[in-house]
Amino acid sequence: MEKPLKCSVIIPTYNRAVLLGHTLESLARQSLPPGQFEVIVVDDGSRDATADVVESFGQRLNLHYFFQEDEGYRVAKARNVGIANAAADVCVLIDSGVVLHSGCLAAHIASHDAGQGPVAVLGYIRGFSMNGEDRALAGAIDLDDLDGTIGRMEAAKRWRDVREVFYAKYTDDFHALPAPWVIFWTGNVSASTELARSIGGFDEAFQSWAGEDIDFGYRLFNAGAKIVLNRQASSIHLPHPKQFADNNGPLMANHRYMAAKYGTPIIELLTEWPETLEELTVDSVTPFSMNDVIRERGLPSCSEYLRRQGVTPGN
Repeated sequence: MEKPLKCSVIIPTYNRAVLLGHTLESLARQSLPPGQFEVIVVDDGSRDATADVVESFGQRLNLHYFFQEDEGYRVAKARNVGIANAAADVCVLIDSGVVLHSGCLAAHIASHDAGQGPVAVLGYIRGFSMNGEDRALAGAIDLDDLDGTIGRMEAAKRWRDVREVFYAKYTDDFHALPAPWVIFWTGNVSASTELARSIGGFDEAFQSWAGEDIDFGYRLFNAGAKIVLNRQASSIHLPHPKQFADNNGPLMANHRYMAAKYGTPIIELLTEWPETLEELTVDSVTPFSMNDVIRERGLPSCSEYLRRQGVTPGN
């Protein structure tokens, strides 16, 4: 009897055929047997060879391809298509251009199996940079030996997850923080399919870069998911151009949207983030300082604030 699927891997993509190919190749080399996971690629209207790349992996992966017309930035919609069509109990969300250690999917599953309740798992992403420093990373990556590459990076303590400063400050067991979801960045994460659906998936009102991932993490957290880090669910973010290289305009607009949507003092802090890297100071509110600011200001948790307002916390 064929074993049931353990996870559904969801990859939104747009005009990144080469990067997507590297991601799919890393999935084809997972220690988790190919019959125990499916891969759902949701194409947000690509005009390059994305469909051909997906087709080329048809014999190596349990692969499903969905295409939606290019109507602007609709990564939230793309991820929701994947969640709606997922056949497994766990959804692993991976960005195209993120390549995985061979044990990455197995590590995600292990975290869900070990949880005493619902968990939302953060994988470890090496090489991601907000200022273009990752361009120097290319020469350090052997795409034919990702496990060895990751091992060498770990041994040299180089190209570590940019969130390492957060983990060093709060330790890897940070769920008790008032806002652990602030670093729930969906390049390499997983969550219960049932829970993801119950909270309504991603908010499709986000139609520009950034914010839809922490919004999703916030709602998972409010719905009872424990946010955990699994360093064994390791990956590398391949160098490529990023939308926030010049300014954080879309990010700030989306943060203001979240503040208006939820109306809690903690969410309001998102609007205090610096709009450009040039405005960043040691006193700035950032993902890495936000929990400190919450405590310094004595802000109530979002659920407690809503209770005080006579509102039943929802999704």
